Amino acid sequence: TSFSTPKKKKRDDGMREHVTGCARSEGYYKIDKKDKLKYLNNSRAFAEEPPADTQVRTCPSLTRRSEQRRLLSSFTGSCDSDLLKFNQLKFRKKKLKFCKSHIHDWGLFAMEPIAADEMVIEYVGQNIRQVIADMREKRYEDEGIGSSYMFRVDHDTIIDATKCGNFARFINHSCNPNCYAKVITVESQKKIVIYSKQHINVNEEITYDYKFPIEDVKIPCLCGSENCRGTLN
Repeated sequence: TSFSTPKKKKRDDGMREHVTGCARSEGYYKIDKKDKLKYLNNSRAFAEEPPADTQVRTCPSLTRRSEQRRLLSSFTGSCDSDLLKFNQLKFRKKKLKFCKSHIHDWGLFAMEPIAADEMVIEYVGQNIRQVIADMREKRYEDEGIGSSYMFRVDHDTIIDATKCGNFARFINHSCNPNCYAKVITVESQKKIVIYSKQHINVNEEITYDYKFPIEDVKIPCLCGSENCRGTLN
């Protein structure tokens, strides 16, 4: 049994009319340059001269995003909420980079000016209990990992960013920092976010006070600030 290809009919605008109602069922066919030019000219004329009784329509997604930005700005101006700031941080992340630091090994640096009291970055990692943290710290030492990146959230929870974290783990300690860490609650989950204490310039290193507990074995501090305590703990 042989099937005959339906004959393509031309419309007034130069495009072909699909007899079966579906272009895919009729196979591929090439459009002549003359027909293509005719279609393009008709489309251009329609775009340049819209009917007088019609209004210009805006893309729904663009309108929705614009309304969300305006709503977020109005809320932020009237309510200093950590949740709104956190949503802003996810909507538009700060431009940061990590590179060699004069304080210690690697550091995190700003690639754009950051105003005071802004969320800079979230400290991302795995939420683990103290028992697991002690086991991992011992395992990291056995594996030859020199530095473990663990941040205590509360008495029971620690964020481990040693093997699965973001740039926040490269932030160095300073006795005179330009940022501070704060625990906030988002959707019943505690998160650690780094806030700016003051205006931060481009290429300035991001630092905060580790606030390590006092111990007999001291860790030397290399921040170089005028009021340096000499040790991290």
